[in-house]
Amino acid sequence: LEVLTADHVRTAWAKGLNARRVVLRHVLRNAMIPLITIIGPLVPDLLTGSLFVEGIFRVPGLGHYFVTSVYDRDYPMIMGLVLLGTLLISATYL
Repeated sequence: LEVLTADHVRTAWAKGLNARRVVLRHVLRNAMIPLITIIGPLVPDLLTGSLFVEGIFRVPGLGHYFVTSVYDRDYPMIMGLVLLGTLLISATYL
């Protein structure tokens, strides 16, 4: 809502741009910045939570597969899953 009263939005309205273009190009672009900033760190938390939930409740998935590979000492699988998690986490921070 703060973005709607910003100077660049007022300038876009003054230029005569239609409402759809102003909202999509000027308002939403700047309104998404705080949302993305909050969502970025939540992705690693979701991955960590899935590890615990799948490990405890024996739900088949990557978390359960990771836990069983740790018990079985399947080092290539552990390294692959850690690399996958690291890539996903790094991608969320970019």
